Amino acid sequence: MPKLGMQDVRRRQLIEATCITVHRYGLGDTTVQRIAQEAGLSTGIVHHYFNGKGDLLAQTMRALLEDLRLDLVARLHAADGPQARLRAVLQANFAPSQFQPALVSTWLAFWAEAPHVPALGRLRRIYTRRTLANLRAPLRAVLPADAAVRTATSLAAMIDGCWLRAAQADGDFDGAAALACTLDHLELALGRGAVRRG
Repeated sequence: MPKLGMQDVRRRQLIEATCITVHRYGLGDTTVQRIAQEAGLSTGIVHHYFNGKGDLLAQTMRALLEDLRLDLVARLHAADGPQARLRAVLQANFAPSQFQPALVSTWLAFWAEAPHVPALGRLRRIYTRRTLANLRAPLRAVLPADAAVRTATSLAAMIDGCWLRAAQADGDFDGAAALACTLDHLELALGRGAVRRG
C-alpha cells in the first residue's frame, strides 16, 4: 500500500525529471524511459501516474505555470501601488526559482510545440492572458488606456524575449540581467526614473 502523500511526491519528482531531460536532450528526444531514468524510477511508475508522454509533458507545463502563479500572487499581495505591482510581475518572471536553465529550456520547448499540441496551446493562451492582465491593470493606473495596452504588450514580449535570450546565451544572461532589461523598458514607457529598482 503506497504511503500517504506519495502520489504528490512521485508526480513532482517526475515533473522535475522531465524538465532536466528536456533541457539535456530536447523535447523531441525526451522519452518516458529517459525521464524515468533521471527520476530513478521505473517506466511503469511513470505510466501509473501519467497517461503517457503527452500527459506528462502537459502536466509538467501546468506545474510550471502554477509555480509561477503562486510566486506572482504572493508578490502582488505584498506590492503597494501600481509601480510595485509592475515590478512584482517582472520579478516573478525572472526569480531564481523560475529563471534557471532547465526550466528555461522546458518553457521554450513547450512554447515551440504549443501551435501543434492543443493541450499545450491552451496552456500558452492561459499564460499569455494572465501575463497581459497582470501588466495592464497597474499600467492603466499610470498611463492612458491605449498606452497601457501597448506597454503591456511590449513588456510581455520583452519577458518572452528575455527567456529566449537566456535559452541561447550559454549562461551569460541570468534573471538579474533580464529583470534589468525589462525595468529599463518600463522606465522608458513611464518616464525615466519613474520606476524605482528597490
